Amino acid sequence: MPQRFWLMKSEPETFSIDDLKKRPKKTEPWDGVRNYQARNFMRDQMQVGDGVFFYHSNCEVPGIYGLAEIASTAYPDPTQFDPQHHHYDPGSKPEEPRWLLVDVRYQRHLKRPITLETLRQHEKQLQGLAVIARGNRLSVMPVRPEHWQAILALE
Repeated sequence: MPQRFWLMKSEPETFSIDDLKKRPKKTEPWDGVRNYQARNFMRDQMQVGDGVFFYHSNCEVPGIYGLAEIASTAYPDPTQFDPQHHHYDPGSKPEEPRWLLVDVRYQRHLKRPITLETLRQHEKQLQGLAVIARGNRLSVMPVRPEHWQAILALE
């Protein structure tokens, strides 16, 4: 199966590209996804080795700050079962988990961040890229191969 590409958003105050780099084996479970479409991308399409743009959202300068890769296939997100965790879902049961996650492994920081403003300045070349669409709130979204290459060329 050909490699796929993804953009995964995180608020840097919660979990940043720097945090990922500091993790053991530079790998971390991407927990807390509570959107069915994003979950389905992880469950049905993500494969080990797929490329990831690590995107900082809800911050002063949103944009792509680094590269990562998918390091595992999808498996149940344990935070859904923990009543003490803010991602707890009382409707999800261990025998029928509702929410999944994948492990993500750090690759590198970009030479310079590629900001949302920069992406929007290249809207014609990046037509169809979900992150530049107004109102897109997904934290996990596919990136077409031609968009992946075009964005890397902006670095």
